[in-house]
Amino acid sequence: MADDPTVGRPTQRPDSVWVWGLPLARLTLSEVVTAVGERIAAGCPAHFITANTHYAMLTRKHPDLRAINARADFILADGAPLVWASRRTGRPLPERVTGSDLIFELSAEAARKQYRLFLVGGAEGVAAAAARRLVALYPGLPVVGTACPPFREWTDADEADLIARIRAARPDLLLTAFTMPKGERWLAANLEAMGVPVVVNVGAAIDFAAGRVRRAPRWMQRSGLEWAFRLGREPRRLFGRYARNAWFIACMVARDLGPAAGRRRLGRGEGPDPQEVLS
Repeated sequence: MADDPTVGRPTQRPDSVWVWGLPLARLTLSEVVTAVGERIAAGCPAHFITANTHYAMLTRKHPDLRAINARADFILADGAPLVWASRRTGRPLPERVTGSDLIFELSAEAARKQYRLFLVGGAEGVAAAAARRLVALYPGLPVVGTACPPFREWTDADEADLIARIRAARPDLLLTAFTMPKGERWLAANLEAMGVPVVVNVGAAIDFAAGRVRRAPRWMQRSGLEWAFRLGREPRRLFGRYARNAWFIACMVARDLGPAAGRRRLGRGEGPDPQEVLS
């Protein structure tokens, strides 16, 4: 961390485009890694979000998430439909940037730059297993802590203990594997208390890094079919969520193709329309 927290601090968000109520940063994966490094060098607590279609739907339902999004340093499109929808704005996103890719790219950069990494979340032992695999992949990676908080409702003592452990380890980068929107809410609420330069919720990425869950083949990732692979592996858990996401996507596409779409494009699509929030 920098001795002077004001030195090198980024003064504004990256260029972004509004898609389905989210201001999505127009960054490539390598540019995200650079942006994270800049914030670590600055030393001031910063929070960014990896947003998929499910998170876009949650944002439209829960006003508190819009406030969290507004405070985030930037928001990434971790969902192919968001990237596809951005093409209609005239300012397309350069690519999909997933938490599952970021955990490896950020770990590689942390090994090169000696950023201190802390992993939180997953079932018992998963974060530790992910740390071991990441260190094997990127020798010299300084993992300074792991934690697997209980799945039950946390007590005040549970939360205080986790924050104390993180503060004591003094990480530069904190990755959590909480569900949406629990992870985004918890990180935003405790950002200053933890004092970590960069925090982000990467969801199932820690399970992928641990080797506990297999990721879709690369061709499915590139073609936007990763959801189908995950649904095939966990149909009972994911069917209801994906069905709701599909309905949300249909509503958003119909809106984008409707008579008001031209007016939004003329207005450059800056910000969500408060009349379009789904119930």
